Amino acid sequence: MRKKTKDEGKTLKASCEFTPRFSEVDSMNIVWHGSYPLYFEDAREAFGRKYNLGYLTIFDNGYYAPLVEMTYEFKSPAVYGMQCRVDITYHATEAAKIVFTYEIRNRDTEELLATGRTVQVFMDRDYHLVWLNPEFYQKWKEANGLI
Repeated sequence: MRKKTKDEGKTLKASCEFTPRFSEVDSMNIVWHGSYPLYFEDAREAFGRKYNLGYLTIFDNGYYAPLVEMTYEFKSPAVYGMQCRVDITYHATEAAKIVFTYEIRNRDTEELLATGRTVQVFMDRDYHLVWLNPEFYQKWKEANGLI
C-alpha cells in the first residue's frame, strides 16, 4: 500500500444548485445519465469561481486541463423539477493533476442521488502532457493551504 504524502488528504469544497430541465429527463421522467457530466461541469465552474482555478485561469497561464477520467454512480433517481445541489470536493495530490469528487443531493431532503469522480491533467499549448505541477498551480496550492 502506498503511503500518503503530506499534502494528500487535504480538501476544498464548493456547491451549486440546479433544477433538472425537461430536456434532461428520459421518458420515465428520470434524469438521463448523460446529463450528470454537465452537472459535474457546473460544479467545477462554481469551484473555479470560488477558489480562482477556472478554465480561463488555467488557459491564461499557458495550459489546458482535459478530463482523463470520469466515473459516476446512481443512488436514487433525480426527476424533472426536483431541486438539487451538487457538492464538489477538491482532493490534493502531489501529482500534476486535479482530482474532484461529487455528491448530488435532493436539496429539500438531502437524499443522495449520485456520486462521481473526475481527474484532469495538464497539457501545454502544444498538447504535450505536463508531468510536474505548473508553477501557477503550485502557487495556487500553497495559497490555499494545500501544501
